Amino acid sequence: MSVFSWLGLQAADSPSSADSETLRRITRAMDAMDPAKARYLACFAFILSRVAHADLEISESETAEMERCVVSWGGLSEEQAILVVQIAKTQSRLFGGTDNFSVTKWFKEMADPGQRVELLHSLFAVSSADDSVSVVEENEIWKIATELGITHSEYVAIRSDYRDKREVLRNLQ
Repeated sequence: MSVFSWLGLQAADSPSSADSETLRRITRAMDAMDPAKARYLACFAFILSRVAHADLEISESETAEMERCVVSWGGLSEEQAILVVQIAKTQSRLFGGTDNFSVTKWFKEMADPGQRVELLHSLFAVSSADDSVSVVEENEIWKIATELGITHSEYVAIRSDYRDKREVLRNLQ
């Protein structure tokens, strides 16, 4: 199974012969990955992109944090994480409204409760990467948490770690 297949991309989106050897090497390494792990990482990265794109803009700092999360939780090299995040960002921009719920549902089915909580931490980390968790990003995180079956108290506990970044609280001062 190719990396492009498990991310839901068509063959036309695959690298052409003009692509660099570096991209081909990364793609071969990801093709060799266990398909279940590949699906997990594809869903993880897509959901991160979902939050980053909630305000219709994915900043460089959000992208860098997404890459860091994929390296940390996925055990990928930095080069592989860059590729996965880039593909996830593109898919989120193109098909986010259509695929958001489905991808989150798949992630819930394949992830254990601890992994779902890890994702929630990562979502807040990505949304706060530009030093502010916007109201629209926070609402999207709550939707995802609900879709993942995370309790309100778990959500509030994790959100409290980011209270100084929350735009809604900054406006009260």
